[in-house]
Amino acid sequence: MQFADAENAGAYTLIAKRNNSLSTPGRYLAFGFIFVVSFGISTGFALFGAWPVLPFAGLEMLVLFLAFHFIGRRSDDYERLTLNGDRLLLERMEHGKLGQFEFNRYWAQVVCDAEGSRLALRSHGREVEFGIYLTEEERLKLARQLREKIRQPNLLG
Repeated sequence: MQFADAENAGAYTLIAKRNNSLSTPGRYLAFGFIFVVSFGISTGFALFGAWPVLPFAGLEMLVLFLAFHFIGRRSDDYERLTLNGDRLLLERMEHGKLGQFEFNRYWAQVVCDAEGSRLALRSHGREVEFGIYLTEEERLKLARQLREKIRQPNLLG
């Protein structure tokens, strides 16, 4: 999880992303290395008569490829929270689809349980959960910070 906040020209922006330890080329390189090693070993066993090892190695590589593919499809997911004037905008990119939720700053409430396992914005009967890429500790910190930011007078208007 990457967590960044910034204040530019009176606007407060927070971006939370997944923590991806490998870049896309790094994932391909790791998969290629594992593929070569696995099939090298299984081919060696097949040459000595243990040919049933090959289908299992192929199945193992298929599962690993699917896991890497799943990780790659979600590597660009993020949540962006922007407080600008009297507008509070939450953008969520999941599975390549962008969702936007807009709230009036003065009507929005920050909802967070005591453990930090759930964080949401609520206004006019609508509640949107966010902070899925944050730890419980970071959610609690963000809830406190966001409550302060919402209460501050609008400096732009």
